[in-house]
Amino acid sequence: MSAGALTPTDTRVSGDYIEQVLAQVQAKNPAEPEFHQAVQEVFDSLRLVLHKHPEYREARILERIVEPERVVMFRVPWFDDQGKIHVNRGFRIEMNSAIGPYKGGLRFHPSVTLGILKFLAFEQVFKNSLTTLPMGGGKGGSDFDPKGKSDHEVMRFCQSFMTELQRHIGPDTDVPAGDIGVGGREIGFLFGQYKRLRNEFTGVLTGKGLNWGGSLIRPEATGYGCVYFAAEMLKTKKETLEGKLCLVSGSGNVSQYTVEKLLDFGAKPVTVSDSDGVVYDPDGIDREKLAWVMDLKNVRRGRIHEYTDQYKKAIFMPTDIKLGYNPLWNIKADCAFPSATQNEINAKDAQNLINNGCKLVAEGANMPSTLEATKLFLEAGVLYGPAKAANAGGVATSGLEMSQNSMRITWTREEVDDRLHKIMIAIHKTCYETAEMYGTPGNLVNGANIGGFLKVANAMLDQGLV
Repeated sequence: MSAGALTPTDTRVSGDYIEQVLAQVQAKNPAEPEFHQAVQEVFDSLRLVLHKHPEYREARILERIVEPERVVMFRVPWFDDQGKIHVNRGFRIEMNSAIGPYKGGLRFHPSVTLGILKFLAFEQVFKNSLTTLPMGGGKGGSDFDPKGKSDHEVMRFCQSFMTELQRHIGPDTDVPAGDIGVGGREIGFLFGQYKRLRNEFTGVLTGKGLNWGGSLIRPEATGYGCVYFAAEMLKTKKETLEGKLCLVSGSGNVSQYTVEKLLDFGAKPVTVSDSDGVVYDPDGIDREKLAWVMDLKNVRRGRIHEYTDQYKKAIFMPTDIKLGYNPLWNIKADCAFPSATQNEINAKDAQNLINNGCKLVAEGANMPSTLEATKLFLEAGVLYGPAKAANAGGVATSGLEMSQNSMRITWTREEVDDRLHKIMIAIHKTCYETAEMYGTPGNLVNGANIGGFLKVANAMLDQGLV
């Protein structure tokens, strides 16, 4: 029996305890399927840990780690350019601060609910642990939709949102960042209101402008980091990204810089998408086309189907929920980089990727694969980089921004990129070696979940029952 392998008794004892805690999570958090899914995925890996570490069971670490340290929910009133009053709901989930201040993004999107943010905050705890930096986990946001709003409307919303949030955050307490719907514009408005209310200039937010405390490489970090992680996965098979056909979903920040870094590595990205549908360009998305997409999305705030008006060989496939699968994941390719949103790859999508010869999946979005899809990838021997490891580059560079703010210095682009690259290599090494140590070589899901958990759990034991 290999080191880390479970005996039948170990399996039963660990399994019984885990099932009890899962049942409690589902009972105490009804109608939050994404949160249940995130907990289930981590707990499935922890079966390998609990028989070796009965102290975690005795200290009730699992019950404590699924319960946020603090949940803040508040109303956000604002008025539009016509003077009409709107009321949105704001949230901040401060999940775990065992290894550092709460750290995690703010998401402004109509789909934002308490359950979505709890899943994201839970994932963030382990992702931040993997980065090697001293950061706890949190997440927040609002059901506000910035799409189609004027700059003045977004500013009024952000100022109202920060008027309440500022009571609960600070550079040594909780440091939010951007996420879906929260880019440089929103971070600027949020930071300005915090500074105005608190009368202090501190590193309370990351993703700031370069002229006022931001870090070089921060916008690029999640996409770049995901590709660095993919390159490390391929190294274990003595392969590179050179010449690989790559599918990328989404067309926002993560997708754009994933495409850019893939081009740096000599790969050939062929897709981008948004909620309207998928663009497939068989000639590949080169730097000129990528610059056009960036202008479309970041400046003109247009829709991705306009790509086919500019580049005639490209094909647009509109979103059709009746299909039951996403045509993007049914295109023949070597590598897939889901970079749009949670659960965008279901079991049918995963099977399509496997059938079409996809050898690598690196997750740029948060939890983009369902549990069934993840299982199929692992069973098929696909090199599979789970989100909490593969997309940790964004929060890692946020941590580097925090360090620069604390020291009142600015590192060069090359320095930050080099630190990011080294962090992603270290994350892959932790995941790879932990998976082997616990008897599941090559299973980076187990490696990431266990590696991230151990650091947080040990810190919680050290700090007592708090």
